[in-house]
Amino acid sequence: MTSTNPHGHQKGRARSTASHLAAVTELLRPLRGSARTELLPLSSALGRGLVEDVTAPVSLPPFANSQMDGYAIRSSDVPDGGTDLRVAAPVPAGAGAATLEAGTAAPIMTGAMIPEGADAVVPIERASPDHFLPAGDAARVKLPAAAPGTYVRVAGSDIAAGEQALAAGTFLGPAQLGLLAALGLPEVTVYQAPAVLLVTTGDEVVEPGRDLPAGKIYDSNGTLLEAAMTQAGLRVLRAGISTDNPEELRTLLRSQGAGADLIVTTGGVSQGAYEVVRQAMADQPVEFLHVAMQPGGPQGIGTFEGTPFLGFPGNPVSCLVSFEMFLRPALSQLLGAPAARLPVRARLGHPLTSPEHKHQVRRGRLRPDGTVQLEGGESSHLMHALAGSNVLVHVPEGVAALGTGDEVEVWML
Repeated sequence: MTSTNPHGHQKGRARSTASHLAAVTELLRPLRGSARTELLPLSSALGRGLVEDVTAPVSLPPFANSQMDGYAIRSSDVPDGGTDLRVAAPVPAGAGAATLEAGTAAPIMTGAMIPEGADAVVPIERASPDHFLPAGDAARVKLPAAAPGTYVRVAGSDIAAGEQALAAGTFLGPAQLGLLAALGLPEVTVYQAPAVLLVTTGDEVVEPGRDLPAGKIYDSNGTLLEAAMTQAGLRVLRAGISTDNPEELRTLLRSQGAGADLIVTTGGVSQGAYEVVRQAMADQPVEFLHVAMQPGGPQGIGTFEGTPFLGFPGNPVSCLVSFEMFLRPALSQLLGAPAARLPVRARLGHPLTSPEHKHQVRRGRLRPDGTVQLEGGESSHLMHALAGSNVLVHVPEGVAALGTGDEVEVWML
């Protein structure tokens, strides 16, 4: 009989990407608690997730208004062949409008209120003369017929008062904040941005800008993940580079993790004998497992002294793919932010192979013709190839090979 661990998957079997995403989402569920919300002015809410449904307090537009500069008319006054109408007082935008008398046409500006009695607008370029005339008994304009509703924006045609304007969990981008402003709402309740303690590990890793001794490499993971997390709206606390001494790593996490909502490390999670993160977490409820994904198979998940913990692999592409596959979508699902990656369909510009038992994530460049060109190979250290990519290319588990022209799902980066 195959045993099952506390995280719900069978020992000895690689966990599916969907199952690991579900586990990460459950680990982070406390981040959406009621105590973790805040009321912000619209100017400060960009990139946050909406906590509650928003109901429109007013209709948009709030009154019937003109879609064009032209003449407001009673459609019944103008026969099919057109007719002359006396020019009434103009209706500027932002002002009230007098009732339109029969047999008259009122010059009206775009966005101005449709006068009572009027039910259509004739654009100024269709009038004769095709420019506005001053109101007066002698001023007359020839207009063609127009059906009721022509160039009239009906009150509530965008959204009616009482309707749902935005659903809870909506990502607040410029368009969503603009809608709230149009509804007259000056502030909005959003989820707090989580604070993440980010730690890179390894005796072989050196901060950029320092001398590079033999056998050492510059740390790209810290910058790569900090940038990805910051772009996603997280508050990143950088702890620098930890050595491969487990006790030093534990000390660093305790001293710099105060106030963090999540700890993320890179490196030290594989099956080797000297994996520092595994050693440092030996007495913590943290599981180290393998996800059926390439790159990024080795993963750590649990808590460190009560704080949610995720351990990503040490190769740069692996740690970014781990963020994109697990942390980013979990936060999007729970908090509405960051915005979910946009999946699109593209056709391969050339064939590829993939391990059939794994979900492979390749880097690529989506071209204007809808084809995708893979950048670099399968290896997880190819930073130059990653920098030249604008999509992640997904080859699902169960697919061993795809040919030129085959369709794949790609995520826009």
